[in-house]
Amino acid sequence: MNAVSEYSFSMFPNDNFLDFRLFQYGWEECEPLHSFGPFVRNHYLFHYVISGKGILNSTDEAGVTHHHVLGPGQGFLICPGQVNTYCADEHQPWKYVWLEFDGLRAADCMEAAGLGQSQPIYRPQGGGGEEVCSRMLYITEHANASPLHLVGYLCLFLDELVRSSASRQERQNSPLRDFYIQEAVTFIQQNYQRDITVEEIAGTCKLNRSYFSKLFKAVIGCTPQEFIIRLRLTKAAEQMRMTGDPIGDIARRCGYPNQLHFSQAFKKRYGLPPREWRKENKPVKRG
Repeated sequence: MNAVSEYSFSMFPNDNFLDFRLFQYGWEECEPLHSFGPFVRNHYLFHYVISGKGILNSTDEAGVTHHHVLGPGQGFLICPGQVNTYCADEHQPWKYVWLEFDGLRAADCMEAAGLGQSQPIYRPQGGGGEEVCSRMLYITEHANASPLHLVGYLCLFLDELVRSSASRQERQNSPLRDFYIQEAVTFIQQNYQRDITVEEIAGTCKLNRSYFSKLFKAVIGCTPQEFIIRLRLTKAAEQMRMTGDPIGDIARRCGYPNQLHFSQAFKKRYGLPPREWRKENKPVKRG
């Protein structure tokens, strides 16, 4: 792998936002053939190509790998759990800006933009790409701004992404549906450390379990059980990267009193046992 000539990288300092949350953001000007991956993200990761060219190899829902060539003014989305590799062109290596984000409404926004695992390429219409890039660069250039300020600009970026996307999908809002899912996600965020059930979560929303599960998957993109596991393992991974705490303590704090069960679940999701993953995954200053 070639060295990176220049980049800017920041990590978002606050995790108290549910609708939208930033994780990492920055820009990168790559050397020829500089590549990253194969890698799996826990959150949405969007790149906008400022100049140059590059290649994205990404898997769809069926596990089939697709090859995409991108140039200036285009972007690409990597979804949670999606295997991907991307590489700068040999003669015209790209420069891109990137945001890693997630949240209750993130899946809805990506669907509205017509972007997803099977359609990861953003193509702007009506000059909207420049505004998308502007919003992203603002975030990377104001890393010391307040978390609320940065999340506000994340919302402006997502709004511009949806409005300018050539694959935009018209959708109808459902305030009641959003209320139920907001209640469910808040409950999970507050109780993931203990043994919670789908029945218990549905009960907080006063919904039938079966109906709640279908509604949750339609909005969030995965089942409630999968969401709980993803949240627990994401929290555990973040703590392993950012602290020196024993893995057993982290596992218990994240809802796994049995460290063996934690190790099995962690390896299934991340491909490595926790101790090996920790050695290889100190904070990655890379988009």
